Amino acid sequence: MSTQNYFSPVVKILLESGYVNRQQMQQAIARFRESGDITQVGSSLIEIVESITEIQLPPDVQKHLLLQFSTSSSVEKLVRSGYIDVYQMQQALVETRKTGRSLIEIIEQMTGRRLPSDLQRQFKQQLLFELKIVYGVDALDPEISNIASKQINQLIDELIPIEICRRCRLIPISKSDTELTSVLVAMVNPDNLEAQDDLNRILRPKGIGLQRVVITPKDYQYLINEYLDEQLQHKYYSAKSSVDVSADLENLENIDLQDAEDEVEVDLGESLKGAEGAPVISLVNKILAKALQEGVSDIHIEPQEEYLRIRFRKDGVLHTAFDKPFPKNISPAVAARFKIMSDLDIAERRLPQDGKIRRMYQGRKVDFRVSTLPSRYGEKVVLRILDNESTQLGLDMLITDQGTLEVVRSMAKRPLGVILVTGPTDSGKSTTLYSILAQRNDLGLNISTVEDPIEYSLPGITQVQALREKGMDFPAILRSLLHQDSDIILVGETQNRETAKTVMEAALSRHLILTTLTTNDTVGAISRLARMGVEPFLVADALIGIINQRLVRRVCPDCCIPYTPNRFELAKFGLTASQERETTFYQANSLTPDEIVAARAQGTLCGRCNGTGYQGRVGVYEVMPISEQLKNLISDRASAEKIREVALQEGMKSLLTYSLELVREGYTTLAEVERVTFSDSALEAQVQAQRLNSQLVQQATSTNSQHRLVELERQVTALTQQLQSLKMELQDESDKELSALK
Repeated sequence: MSTQNYFSPVVKILLESGYVNRQQMQQAIARFRESGDITQVGSSLIEIVESITEIQLPPDVQKHLLLQFSTSSSVEKLVRSGYIDVYQMQQALVETRKTGRSLIEIIEQMTGRRLPSDLQRQFKQQLLFELKIVYGVDALDPEISNIASKQINQLIDELIPIEICRRCRLIPISKSDTELTSVLVAMVNPDNLEAQDDLNRILRPKGIGLQRVVITPKDYQYLINEYLDEQLQHKYYSAKSSVDVSADLENLENIDLQDAEDEVEVDLGESLKGAEGAPVISLVNKILAKALQEGVSDIHIEPQEEYLRIRFRKDGVLHTAFDKPFPKNISPAVAARFKIMSDLDIAERRLPQDGKIRRMYQGRKVDFRVSTLPSRYGEKVVLRILDNESTQLGLDMLITDQGTLEVVRSMAKRPLGVILVTGPTDSGKSTTLYSILAQRNDLGLNISTVEDPIEYSLPGITQVQALREKGMDFPAILRSLLHQDSDIILVGETQNRETAKTVMEAALSRHLILTTLTTNDTVGAISRLARMGVEPFLVADALIGIINQRLVRRVCPDCCIPYTPNRFELAKFGLTASQERETTFYQANSLTPDEIVAARAQGTLCGRCNGTGYQGRVGVYEVMPISEQLKNLISDRASAEKIREVALQEGMKSLLTYSLELVREGYTTLAEVERVTFSDSALEAQVQAQRLNSQLVQQATSTNSQHRLVELERQVTALTQQLQSLKMELQDESDKELSALK
């Protein structure tokens, strides 16, 4: 990371204040870098700047710096403990200032490990202490304070509207009924003058005073979500048998969802504020908004015999989006609305259609890939959400195993050849490819992509959208890119012989090619290329390596349940109780829809996973770098079993082996491994790998025994020679003594 990028916010603050010039600022940064302390950027630079300029910075400028750059001593503790290195911590600090996301969340995502609970608590205590100092008001910690959700709900419903709470990021906590009535309001930014004006405008006419406390953004979001969840649940319980779609999902009224420029005709943001004359339009917009809020990957609109069901896919698993289904009679209108938004023919209901919707959400463009399919009870609509501007790219954020990470990084550094990323749909292949591109993205390289659709936006590279109907298919664009002096080319998918041959030939002519292939394992990619008609010698010469991957859900760290699997469960995965004596296994605390409703009503629902038992996903990788021995096997058309055997001998980890390591490290569960990566072939590969390791150990033991035997024989021979020599000396002395006596 460059110095300019890291310090640009603080440089801007100090230069605009007029208390330091550019030369003094450069001098201050140089001194700061010499100190090596990244844990207190704001306070350290204040001291350095004041020593250089011999002028004390005004309190408002100091406060601004502390707000932007204050971190805790726990940061230094994390770095010193080895949990995260200095470079990663610098990245995390910049990211949290840029996006406003929790530093803990960013660190956990970056390292792929959960932060120990004691460090999490220290982080929060230190943060609350700093917020208290910065704002000059008390800090509120919902974890230790006695907060009555019933009173919060009453205050929002009767006194401070939810619109103000969400816009100004505040929440009323309690109301005192003493002689001087006042309301305690927790605020993310207690210095927000607009928020104070709004509150005073409501409270003063009623003779109510205002007491402010500061709260962390995460705690604020948790409390506001509790209120919204309860309101939504209450709405469903009190609803009539026929659903009023024009008023549904009222908790999403203020969502920031707007049209993308020059892409659509209807202002979706305006319709979310209340489309009383167009209830179906309002419902469809709110379905999209809810999906984006929850971070789902797919939306399923499914007409059934007696109702309309809406499901979301999150972390690879489908679940119902709403506790109750919608009436069947709105199905045609909902399907027609989606078709209008994606420029499809609404009159055509007998044939499948594909289209695209683009919207703005929280300042970023989001694409929805739309597919319609005629079914028995009406048209089913499935939308794939492409919201990749919010995704963080980086191989170290994806691959948890350090050995596998280093192999992939080594492959990515090669100047020419083909790297194949394989796996089923929704296994994270595009994210892996773009993370490799992000690693290689450099001013000295010409990087291009050909995709359908373009899934990520990466500055500094040329991205081309394939348009098959206009003759711009993958092979045609790839051939054009070869004439564009490209160094690295990403090909979205290799689907046919022409594309595959072009990719292999391009790799042998000074290009690094990254592409995907739909196969179940690494070795299967070689068989697939052979079936496409690509000559084995061409594959052997061009391939750098193959990455096969899956995504398994991360078990929720807040509500997971430790347990001991029985020997039959372990045997299913080729494990034994004696091998796993030191391992702590976890089960997901997954609740049924009815149990989620009950837990929410009782206030016992997990705030992190909302009763699913899982939160987020982690990658499982099988990486096979192509060695000289593997090249020879591929050229000789060796069987897939032989290639896999040699790859395992050379150290390749199978998908099942990798996923079981994730279980041992507490990332996921055996149930999730069984759902995603377990199969008879995977178990066979696991057993084969264990057998090979056992053979290697036996060979090593046998070799050591032979060496010891040879050494013992040598020592015995030496001792025998010494014994014979000693006997001869004794005999000589005896003969001399006898001669002397004579």
